[in-house]
Amino acid sequence: MLRKLLLVLAALSTPALAATRQEEQVWINFTAMGSLKGDLVYFAEIQPRLNGDAGPIDQLLMRPAIGWKLSPALTIYQGYAHVEVPREGRGDRNEERSFQQLSWSIGTVGKIELSSRTRLEQRFVSDGRDTGWRLRQFVRAETPLGASKSGPAALGWMEGFVALNDTDWGARKGFDQFRTFAGMEIPLAGRSTVEIGYLNQVINQTAGNTRINHVASITLWARQ
Repeated sequence: MLRKLLLVLAALSTPALAATRQEEQVWINFTAMGSLKGDLVYFAEIQPRLNGDAGPIDQLLMRPAIGWKLSPALTIYQGYAHVEVPREGRGDRNEERSFQQLSWSIGTVGKIELSSRTRLEQRFVSDGRDTGWRLRQFVRAETPLGASKSGPAALGWMEGFVALNDTDWGARKGFDQFRTFAGMEIPLAGRSTVEIGYLNQVINQTAGNTRINHVASITLWARQ
């Protein structure tokens, strides 16, 4: 009897082993950006994220923002994002976000052009009452593949996400996710470009579980 009791107590006190789930996805992003008048600027993006078979949508994101150019290198934005997450057998989970963003064209180191983006989000989820605060830091580097700066370029970027508080809908304070991208930027008409490459997304989930998405990423930038 004592032995059985000890086994039960040991099972209750031993945490479940953390699990890692890996998925393949396709992200397609269309972003339009430009000047509304003088230093008043905007961007607007729509991004369906598909499962690996390019079938059901895993997530749909729509994100517009209005900004002001503080200098040729610095721009601040106030934006809004709507995120729909379909759930099988249940209603969609919708997320609304307000965000503030600072975009910085850092400059060049040799042939490498550097830029960064700092974004603070306030997140409101349809099945929760709390406001989640999250900080995102993005750093990008690109370099021409040939002698011309107007030709194709090698491109890489990283973005870290940190949740600033716990919420009743699942966010936990601390490391949230990390994304890395490697690919190419290909010029189109005018100042527009398309970016194609591989994106790795590591997400910290509940109970110590981890989700890793292997993403084929295609982004079209339509610049005014």
